[in-house]
Amino acid sequence: MAAETTIESDVFRVSRNASTDVALAGLDALDTGQAPRRPLALRIWSATWPKLGAVAIFLLLWQALVWSGWKPSYVLPGPDEALPELGRRVTSADFWSAFARTMQRAFVGYVLAVLIGAAVGLAVSRFTLLRSAVGSFITALQTMPSIVWFPLAILLFRLTESAILFVVVLGAAPSVANGVISGIDYVPPLLTRAGHTMGARGLKLYRFVVAPAALPSVVAGLKQGWAFAWRSLMAGELLVIVPGHPSIGSDLENSRQFLEATGVIASMLTIFIIGVLVDAAFNAVDRRMRARRGLLPEQSR
Repeated sequence: MAAETTIESDVFRVSRNASTDVALAGLDALDTGQAPRRPLALRIWSATWPKLGAVAIFLLLWQALVWSGWKPSYVLPGPDEALPELGRRVTSADFWSAFARTMQRAFVGYVLAVLIGAAVGLAVSRFTLLRSAVGSFITALQTMPSIVWFPLAILLFRLTESAILFVVVLGAAPSVANGVISGIDYVPPLLTRAGHTMGARGLKLYRFVVAPAALPSVVAGLKQGWAFAWRSLMAGELLVIVPGHPSIGSDLENSRQFLEATGVIASMLTIFIIGVLVDAAFNAVDRRMRARRGLLPEQSR
């Protein structure tokens, strides 16, 4: 009987040690082992084919709407008319001149909005009195449609570049500021206490502790700020046409005035494609940030 008890205890001990070793091996694999990355071509195809499928479905629905006879073709042309017009514009020097003007406005306005929004966001998150005074005003400014600023902008700056930039900055800066405020607000207090323990104070605390922890919300605010800036810019280029300064928005308005439906749709497709490309750039930054933090599933790496 004693021999049987000894054998059972030995088996239990071996089984427990084996399970412990397996568990530790699994933890070691989490720490040191990584699944091999898929080939680059396969990753590109996995990211591309859903978008190509969405484009194909959109074109089919568009063509089906044209075939339904809901509107005559001179009002609603099909892809077979609008896409060649887009291709013709892309090969034109005038198109690239308008494109350069629009992107210059977008870049300058967005950079100014980021600088102003980041400064306001840091100040509001840092000083309680300032948050109580103007914190809610930032959200109120963000909810205001950009179009309502243009009457004031035209009165202040007339039909100039400054009027457009004024509205672009007002449209985008509140989103950037809210992203900064939200990111700093949600930094875990444990991180800041750990930073204090390790000697981080003042700017060092923000640089090495607060900024990395708040980065996801800040990037989200930057992305949303770009969306507001782009919408404000397109509204501005439709309303404020500066003589001698061609732009994508002014091309769209000119096509509308001359009842060129293919030109209208070609300009709209141009605006849409630029938005998709910029969004893809932001998504790449977001994906890289999540990958560095271990937040991507293995099959998507």
